Amino acid sequence: MRAELLRACVIGAGSSGIAACQVLAERGIPFDCFEAGSQVGGNWRYLNDNGMSSAYRSLHINTSKSVMEYASYPMPDHYPNYPNHFQIAQYFDDYVDHFGLRERITFGTKVTSVDPAGSGWQVTTQDRAGTSRTTRYGAVLVANGHHWDPRYPEPAFPGTFDGEQTHAHFYKLPEPYRGKRVLVLGIGNSAADIAVETSSVADRTFLAMRRGAHVVPKYLLGQPFDKLAKTPLSRFPLAAQRLLLRATLRIAQGRMTAYGLPEPDHRVLSAHPTVSADLLNRLGHGDITVKPNIERLDGDKVQFADGSIERIDAIIYCTGYRISFPFLPASVISAQDNRIGLYRRVVDPDHPGLYFLALVQPLGATMPIAEAQAAWVADLIDGTAALPSRARMRREIESYQRRTARRYVTSKRHTIQVDFMTHLREIQSERRRGRRRAPATSADPISADPISGEPISGGTSS
Repeated sequence: MRAELLRACVIGAGSSGIAACQVLAERGIPFDCFEAGSQVGGNWRYLNDNGMSSAYRSLHINTSKSVMEYASYPMPDHYPNYPNHFQIAQYFDDYVDHFGLRERITFGTKVTSVDPAGSGWQVTTQDRAGTSRTTRYGAVLVANGHHWDPRYPEPAFPGTFDGEQTHAHFYKLPEPYRGKRVLVLGIGNSAADIAVETSSVADRTFLAMRRGAHVVPKYLLGQPFDKLAKTPLSRFPLAAQRLLLRATLRIAQGRMTAYGLPEPDHRVLSAHPTVSADLLNRLGHGDITVKPNIERLDGDKVQFADGSIERIDAIIYCTGYRISFPFLPASVISAQDNRIGLYRRVVDPDHPGLYFLALVQPLGATMPIAEAQAAWVADLIDGTAALPSRARMRREIESYQRRTARRYVTSKRHTIQVDFMTHLREIQSERRRGRRRAPATSADPISADPISGEPISGGTSS
């Protein structure tokens, strides 16, 4: 058994990376974790010096703490139902200190390349002094997140614009928009938050969108709305879930058209919902003006799809993010149009030992998902479980992609969509099946690749 093949590399110390560190440490699997910034927390660390945080100053979580917290470390009782990003960052700090993980994370060091190297992986890192180092690992856990590489409209809108154009990724405070005429493009969570916030200081805020959305409140009957995700409702057939949720939203809020929003062209749960406690009120108060999609840019004016024209000083594009892995060669993995084929959303069937954590868009939170996925990956690394054949993994990937295409609105936003509890149950079921597949003598996690005959971590079997 070669020692380097037993060591794992965790890329990133955000919410998913630190969950991986906790699981690996608990299982006694040696690992290195590299974080480009100087602190843990990733996207939730406001003004993170790794340059990858999309958090704005007023940001609060959109999933309640009981849904978001790690199973191994609940959030403090004194936290509100929807903590702000400062509280979440503190929670992550407490998490890594509680489990003694901080000294095991190499900060200020980014991963510049990850390349296949025989039966393992060659990982090159660079610290802030410019010093590079290459190390060989048996497994690589990618936890670099998917909300850091901003995607602008593609193709770009025709014409030119004289004012400011930026992406939600770079939005931090509303003050720069005081007295301006602001156009927010999008109808996701960030678009709703930014439109609400700028409407309090701007001369006028416009909210433009290609299609309507189902806006979900944070509270219903005094309880966090997303607690439904952890009730028996999550086991109901999709049609029943849709019927119940549609009726509940209709009673609580009425039709979206009553607030000036376009009628959604899709059913509830056929797109990622927009969670906002304030958007509908601001629309009802007339503080935000709804517009259809942009048709053309014309100097200091914007023409919309309905033919209307407005003078605009600044455009904020809330148009999502690209899934990207700058350290992985395209020959290893591609996420063109945000599509990536992974078994159970984690395992690359063609590259043993390469795993992706929390590369999902759940109707819920990613933290418990990353924790559960990391536990499965640990099973594969230490030989507790084994994977099915490549052919079976590819069939599962194709089935998932077909189901996703049938259920969700066609969009780059929905290529990695999962249901929170359904995916957690899927991972637990996969772990049980993996244990049955594992050979009786699994003390040595290095087994033979069924095609090449070379040793791999967490071998495949039929």
